[in-house]
Amino acid sequence: MKIISLIGARPQFIKEAIINKEIKKTNIQEIIVHSGQHYDKNMSDIFFQTLGITQPDYNMNIGSGKHGEMTGKIMIEFEKIVEKEKPDMILVYGDTNTTLAGAIVASKMKIPVVHVEAGIRQEPKDMPEEINRVLTDRISNMLFCASKQSVENLKKENIKNGVHFVGDVMYDLYKMMEKDFKYDKFNELNLKKDEYILMTMHRDFNVDKKEKLEKILKQVEKISEEKKIVFTIHPRTKARIKEFKLKKYLKEVVVIEPIDYLNLMGLVKNSWKVITDSGGLQKEAYFAKKRAIVVMPDTGWRELIEVKWNVLANENNLYEKTFLNFKEVYPKNVYGNADAGKKIVDLLLNNN
Repeated sequence: MKIISLIGARPQFIKEAIINKEIKKTNIQEIIVHSGQHYDKNMSDIFFQTLGITQPDYNMNIGSGKHGEMTGKIMIEFEKIVEKEKPDMILVYGDTNTTLAGAIVASKMKIPVVHVEAGIRQEPKDMPEEINRVLTDRISNMLFCASKQSVENLKKENIKNGVHFVGDVMYDLYKMMEKDFKYDKFNELNLKKDEYILMTMHRDFNVDKKEKLEKILKQVEKISEEKKIVFTIHPRTKARIKEFKLKKYLKEVVVIEPIDYLNLMGLVKNSWKVITDSGGLQKEAYFAKKRAIVVMPDTGWRELIEVKWNVLANENNLYEKTFLNFKEVYPKNVYGNADAGKKIVDLLLNNN
């Protein structure tokens, strides 16, 4: 069996690496194609070293551009590769323009589409990622879901065939890397376990308008009077705080520059709670058995809201939501058992 795995962004590289490790144990021939949608010169970081990420067989070097232009370019170039390689299946990840372009090419060429991270739904419906994931799910033959909520989302849209709850490959990654988490930054800042909040904030809808960002930081200031906050500050947010002259609200906040994954996970593991608008970090907080206050109007990871582990917040109620006292115990296995990669490959083999 020959599979083409199409990737286009750094998180997709990492998810692909988890599955690639399992594929190497089989007789499946995998061709890795990188669209070049997001080019990253730093290919030697901890993920690439630890996971032994395989370099792509093809790099289409598409680069950035408008949505239609980018999607079209990927389709044109990818179709040529598919015609040459003649795969039995085409595997796509997540919700990028690369994902949709690959799924359309495969579907038009009557090659089964495999969608990893299928069934995620999030408002608003007109956001590019939501359009990409909904359309990809519509034309996929095998849909691998990270959570049971994703399976239910698909069921509501009458998508039932080929749907599998396998768990989240990012949970596989977390468990694989956990033994290597670092606590240098935790020690350097003289922090105490369970006695601080880790915070990140970078979304344009939170930081790009002065009025909104100021309201958020006023809430943060209020929280910091009761609980220490460690704020890993994104360059975008740092620039806006300076531009809008809002630094005064961070007097009691420990502000640090962005840090590597292993030290960040060390800070998450030892924190009390997490405040974030990051899609990845709200899940990683759950992996670490920490609650996340998610500063977003909606999240792709609604299951963590449904089980009352994480909570959505905004610029007006962040303080209140941070100190909510949930009685619910830790909900286990929301994202499976850290064996999603193996389950996916087993299902691919059985489907052939």
